[in-house]
Amino acid sequence: MRISRSGDYIAQIRLIGGRVFEKLLAASEAETFNGPQGKILDALWQEDGLSANEIGKKTGLANSTLTSMLDRMENAGLVKRLRSEKDRRVIRIFLGAKANECKEQYRKVSEEMTEIYFQGFEEKEIEEFEQYLLRVLENVRKAEN
Repeated sequence: MRISRSGDYIAQIRLIGGRVFEKLLAASEAETFNGPQGKILDALWQEDGLSANEIGKKTGLANSTLTSMLDRMENAGLVKRLRSEKDRRVIRIFLGAKANECKEQYRKVSEEMTEIYFQGFEEKEIEEFEQYLLRVLENVRKAEN
């Protein structure tokens, strides 16, 4: 098998895309959260009450990064931590009072990013591309364990 540049391309897309996302977020005058915090909120909007470990798996954020980020988000009223009633060792993360105020803003910026990413693509191409990316993601997750 030839050496692929795909990993380099994915890394560049992630870095440049992150900067563009932050720029769009700033232009939308979002002051409550940043891009990585938006990923955490998005994971919780999909399923509230996740553990930090589950959020890390869904967002790809490292646990060390996640802990300090959750601290700041909790102080800002975006999330709250509660001990699990089923297992007192587990702390669950729930959306805070300010989180729902940000949801529409995050959705709009995410839509703008999607338009940027897939400009000139047909719907079928987007679907195929995402399936390939999911396969690559599954492969690297397996290798991580």
